[in-house]
Amino acid sequence: MNLPKYDGNIHPDEWVNDFQHYFNHKEQLNADNYINYAVSLVDHIIKLPAGIDSFEKLRNALKEDISFTVFKITNKRKLQLLRYIPEKEGGETSKFISNFRKLCYNAEINDIGEQRKFLIQSLPNDYFLSEFFKRRSNVIKTGSIVALKHAATGKYLSSISGLNYTTGSNTQLVFANNLLDPNALWNITFTSGYELAYYTNTNIYLRHNISRNSLGIFGSSYCNSPVSQHTEVSCNLNNSFIQWNVTNYNGQQEYLRSHDFQFTIGNDTFQEVACHNDRLGGNDE
Repeated sequence: MNLPKYDGNIHPDEWVNDFQHYFNHKEQLNADNYINYAVSLVDHIIKLPAGIDSFEKLRNALKEDISFTVFKITNKRKLQLLRYIPEKEGGETSKFISNFRKLCYNAEINDIGEQRKFLIQSLPNDYFLSEFFKRRSNVIKTGSIVALKHAATGKYLSSISGLNYTTGSNTQLVFANNLLDPNALWNITFTSGYELAYYTNTNIYLRHNISRNSLGIFGSSYCNSPVSQHTEVSCNLNNSFIQWNVTNYNGQQEYLRSHDFQFTIGNDTFQEVACHNDRLGGNDE
């Protein structure tokens, strides 16, 4: 193996490391001779100070030379010009990543944020366009069909067309169900009139996808729920103007809640969903 001269076109650390690795397997030279030999391989256009007696001093001297500054600037410029070519267009992702990391190393760009900036810059514009449309397809917008999962119990907000409470409003019941089935699907509409929610406190309408009845509180009577005696939540056509956020604000502030309270209709058991104006807790998520 012939060791190359150092001429400023390789990172000093890489060149010194290669030199040390090579001579780790050699025994004919002592440590001083290693250093002297390494110094002799530095191109004469690079002026080294006297008294270099260790590899650490050699590294530092090479990094202080103007050639290293030019080397870093050159590699940074290469990073700016680097472009990712997708494999479907003949590119090789593994080689691109290897080249990208080597250029970052040579330019001594170690900050992850700065590396990310160069990586994003290297990606083609249509990559971001395709990613945008891919992600946009997963964005909830007006007209989307959604399911609402209760964080504490893992059950889904559900209703069954034609099945009514036997107490309170006697309208279509709402409950929490283990199954993610058609009864747990809701049509969402933003009250702002926009297709997307542009701020975090956007109010919404929720309409049961099968029955087309709206989620809400029956009229202005605030009927009691079957078990906890909080405000009953139901589905009916009269709820069309009920807007939901974290709160329902038809006259008073109420929070949608479920818990382990159960009630029966006929031979079937249901987990209660109700509204309340108590302190918020885990059952309200």
